[in-house]
Amino acid sequence: MKELSRPLAALALLLIVALFSVPGFFHLEIKDGHLYGSLVDILNRAAPLMLAALGMTLVIATRGIDVSVGAVVAISGAVAAALVAAQQGLWVALAAAMGAALVCGAWNGLLVAALGLQPIIATLILMVAGRGLAQLFTDGQIVTVYEPASFFFLGSGHLLGLPFSLFVVAAMFGLTSLLMRKTALGLFIQTVGINPVAARLAGVRTAALIFLAYVFCSACAGLSGLMIASNIKSADANNAGLLLELDAILAVTLGGGQLTGGKFSLAGSLIGALIIQTLSYLIYALGVPPQVTMVVKAVVVFAVCIAQSPNLRTRSA
Repeated sequence: MKELSRPLAALALLLIVALFSVPGFFHLEIKDGHLYGSLVDILNRAAPLMLAALGMTLVIATRGIDVSVGAVVAISGAVAAALVAAQQGLWVALAAAMGAALVCGAWNGLLVAALGLQPIIATLILMVAGRGLAQLFTDGQIVTVYEPASFFFLGSGHLLGLPFSLFVVAAMFGLTSLLMRKTALGLFIQTVGINPVAARLAGVRTAALIFLAYVFCSACAGLSGLMIASNIKSADANNAGLLLELDAILAVTLGGGQLTGGKFSLAGSLIGALIIQTLSYLIYALGVPPQVTMVVKAVVVFAVCIAQSPNLRTRSA
């Protein structure tokens, strides 16, 4: 719990600012059996980012980075929406979309784990080509989905009065946490991040772990793409998931994850995603120009990187 104190304090500070600056920020009401309010809206809009942050957490923990997350979001959303619009069946569309995301993850994993390419270079290839592929798949058009209504449930449906997207995030978080805590996977991933050479000499299959980390990251991104396409009832290959990878990286670092690998916190990454979404909500609610959001995020990234600087830690010790 101690490792979550800083991100929780940052989130609490933003909520206090919202309390005094945004009227009715904490007001909640029930309409048609569903819970509505600013807090619920923040949670719902943060769901795709929280999923992407979960996947990015494991990649960064292995000393990697994945800048193709946004492209994978665009690909999965485009595949699902195009197939649903073509009346190919909902489950076929969902399976094809997730299959495309897994192929993307396998491609990144092979380049990094098998060929030994630098992670940022390997994933940059898919970042550039992936969004182009998504545009080719949709013929450069925004594909609008009108039916079935069940396709919209993932992104805009409700369960027990809460957005269904939150239950998806909770399920993914619970499953991932269970694997990390109840098996040796968490320890192995930390070992690879801290010292991959020593881990390999100790018998840890580092290449396999790195490969699986990228596959998992793309799977989370694919699920995010489905959630976004379901929510907006269309696939926009140009804008879906745009810069989502940067927000995911920032969420991981805000949650206490080390960019140098090893240390990671799944719960911290979710809190980091909530910090980003709450900050964005505040900026829009206060009438600040949207362009300022990127400047604020850049300042936060700079502060986080400085805080993680080994030279700074040595001097302050």
